[in-house]
Amino acid sequence: MTTPRVPPGGRRDVGVVNWLACGVAGLVAGTGPPNLFLTLARRRGLFRGWLWFAGRLMPGGTLPRRETELVILRVAHLRDCRYEFDHHVRIAGRCGVRKRDVERVKDGPSAEGWTPRERAILAAADGLHADRDLDDATWTRLRAHLTEGECVELTMLVAHYEMLATVIATLRVQPDHPRHS
Repeated sequence: MTTPRVPPGGRRDVGVVNWLACGVAGLVAGTGPPNLFLTLARRRGLFRGWLWFAGRLMPGGTLPRRETELVILRVAHLRDCRYEFDHHVRIAGRCGVRKRDVERVKDGPSAEGWTPRERAILAAADGLHADRDLDDATWTRLRAHLTEGECVELTMLVAHYEMLATVIATLRVQPDHPRHS
């Protein structure tokens, strides 16, 4: 990764409200204010709108948090987005995602140990990543475990983190450093 194309903003660049939101996000993630947030917050109103939307998917979504984090980790792995992967590894542990799950998520839905529901969700993430669509067989397996509404949410979750990986790569957002205790 090279230097950031848009560097993270300071309090003056992002405004007091956004600066405080970024600080809280860093506390939750176990880092300083996330570089992604400080970069996006340079566009103040857009950042707040995005934060509201993203928060409705995670942590405010209806899918179990463990599953949400598995999907985010899978998308980040498929997109080779270290920033998002590392950020969510720090969060996922608090949601029941163990170290062996993090390693297994790299192997995908065919890895041993997933529940049928987790396998269906991860297969959907793979299909949406590869084809930007789901074939009928994947959709049928997914619907055996998720309601229609949950399928809408899952599709939006995957697409959102695909979009975020694009933004992170394009803007060359630099890694966050864990907060030292």
